[in-house]
Amino acid sequence: MTDNNKEKLRLDKYLWAIRIFKTRSLASEACDKGKVKYNGDQVKPSKNVHPGDEYEIKTEAKRWRIKVAGLLHNRVQYSEAIKYYIDITPAEEIERIQYQASSFHTGKRLSKVGRPTKKDRRDIDGFLEE
Repeated sequence: MTDNNKEKLRLDKYLWAIRIFKTRSLASEACDKGKVKYNGDQVKPSKNVHPGDEYEIKTEAKRWRIKVAGLLHNRVQYSEAIKYYIDITPAEEIERIQYQASSFHTGKRLSKVGRPTKKDRRDIDGFLEE
């Protein structure tokens, strides 16, 4: 998985390549803000990544805990990218994320809340005319 001539790989580039962050600048910014940790300590985006390293990453959607399985220098499709890290996120964190996703507001109007729908309006008008 690694090339002998490319042993060095920056952390921000690695996080971008394995598709944790959409852009490399977002990965770098997360490192600068302390949202990426190695052994509990904040790391710089220029830190070299090595297979076997474990990182804690906090994104908007999820808290990741990953172990580096191999070095990936270029961004590839998701099905290939997941081969270069092992997701070791604790089970309780995954359950919390699933609970949040199920209770997420989709934009659809909740029943019996807010303005009546057209059908509700017709029912109301029909009831008042009787």
